Amino acid sequence: MNHDGSVIASPEPSETRGRRPTRLYVATAFISLFGLGDAIYLTIEHITGQSVRCTITSGCSEVLSSTYATIRGIPLAAIGATAYFAVFSLATLAAFGYRSASWLLTLLVLGMFLVSLWLIYLQAFVIRAFCQFCLFSAAVTILITVLVVISHRVRAE
Repeated sequence: MNHDGSVIASPEPSETRGRRPTRLYVATAFISLFGLGDAIYLTIEHITGQSVRCTITSGCSEVLSSTYATIRGIPLAAIGATAYFAVFSLATLAAFGYRSASWLLTLLVLGMFLVSLWLIYLQAFVIRAFCQFCLFSAAVTILITVLVVISHRVRAE
């Protein structure tokens, strides 16, 4: 109610529909920065030849020195950093209403999700060791995937 006793009209569903995906895209952009930081850290450690300190798991050196840690000499973490930066950029554009950015974001994130599943499989069944930083990256990717899927469902309502 207003101060004069009149009833305040509720916003139309079309007015609230745009706000919720925007918040989800902002959250996606923010969370992608955690993945970006993780991937940059791993890239720097790989390039400098430093060994990564695992404090939660004990398999970081096995995972990060495996043949799966690079693609044609490029650290997988560097590719991940590029992907997380692209997620940040596309989610930011989507938050400002660029629909094409939201669709590109969706395609990118779904690809990242599938790659994360593959990398978890490799750690569990091929390398038989787990890297906490890689698992953190996978968790970030899964969370981002959930946010992007929800943003599309919200927009469809």
